Amino acid sequence: MELEATDMRLLMRGITKLYEQYLERIRGKYGLSQIEITIIGFLYNNPGKDTAAEIVELRMLPKGNVSQGVELLVKKGFLRRNTDRTDRRKVHLSLEETAIPLCNEIEKVNQSFKEQLLQGLTQQEKEAYEKINRQLMKNIEKGMNFNEK
Repeated sequence: MELEATDMRLLMRGITKLYEQYLERIRGKYGLSQIEITIIGFLYNNPGKDTAAEIVELRMLPKGNVSQGVELLVKKGFLRRNTDRTDRRKVHLSLEETAIPLCNEIEKVNQSFKEQLLQGLTQQEKEAYEKINRQLMKNIEKGMNFNEK
């Protein structure tokens, strides 16, 4: 049986909606948007990748949404901006101490989400899923680079 494009889109949308549902309690508790949680999670899980441009590129998010999210997180006291010492045009982002409990909650949600998503799969199937995901990401990156030319 061949996987239809509609089925693939429905699967991706279902995964996204499930993840958003898992994060709903955290969003309400901290008064954050999905983009704000994404930014915090990215900075927490990607040491050394700490600019808005890197978040935009690696998470494939709209630049304006990331800029607005960063601004709100700075105002809410979760993020700090640090000007690069060698290139004053570059601004690094760092998590404030107040963000650490939030990061821990996001990690717990991520673990629960992953367990839910992979429930019923054998170890071999989980490994195949990881391998397929890596290849799909390569294909996506290749396709996006092709479309930019």
